[in-house]
Amino acid sequence: MAPQRSEIRESLAKRFTDEGTEGTFVGYKTDDYLIIASDRERSGEAKLPASTFKIPNSLIALDTGVVADPDKDIFKWDGVKRDIAAWNQDHTLRSAIAASAVPVYQEIARRIGAERMQKYLDEFDYGNRNIGGGIDQFWLTGDLRIDPIQQIDFVDRLRRGVLPAQKRSQDLVRDILPVTKVGDAIIRAKTGLVGAEVGKPSLGWLVGWAEKGSAQTVFALNLDVREPKHAASRMTVAQQCLIDIGGL
Repeated sequence: MAPQRSEIRESLAKRFTDEGTEGTFVGYKTDDYLIIASDRERSGEAKLPASTFKIPNSLIALDTGVVADPDKDIFKWDGVKRDIAAWNQDHTLRSAIAASAVPVYQEIARRIGAERMQKYLDEFDYGNRNIGGGIDQFWLTGDLRIDPIQQIDFVDRLRRGVLPAQKRSQDLVRDILPVTKVGDAIIRAKTGLVGAEVGKPSLGWLVGWAEKGSAQTVFALNLDVREPKHAASRMTVAQQCLIDIGGL
């Protein structure tokens, strides 16, 4: 494998300021072994992963058998009415990741348990691997942290199917990731909102990869959520940055 090269393109940072906020974008052009970042500092700053952790959480659930089938195993709604209507219903793993249903994934984490969760995070080399702060809270309000470069590393290993997990588990997670179509290209990606659980979103994530023909570009983006519209800006900015670097 050729060594990865890295490049800073400060013009990418303007995509965030145009939306009235600040953030960071890192793209990995897999064919060129090229990592392009919008900045030197923030691209390496570790943050809570929030719902981007649903990617490894899904993988661990499938690999341990906590979820046998992403389309048939049902997680019953607990009857607690929450602000997000899509959470107030029964879910499969596939529908739960699409709705980013936090209560379902909290139940999944409890079923996995701390011992197995820690083992997988160590083997995945996921962020700082720290599950302190509660088995159903560590990625939301606890001690887990991950930076955009680490996000790309993890997602790229999932994309290639080389994580220390069964091939079937990795295939299924790639299959259930939410898909956005952009012309003749597609983006498989997961959002995350840090602070959403306490009612004040402060940071928004989007991590995944774009597929255009045979070319694939893995990316991670986070931005400051200063007003509600910035949550929706994640996909807009990601697409603009991917176009800028030739990934879309």
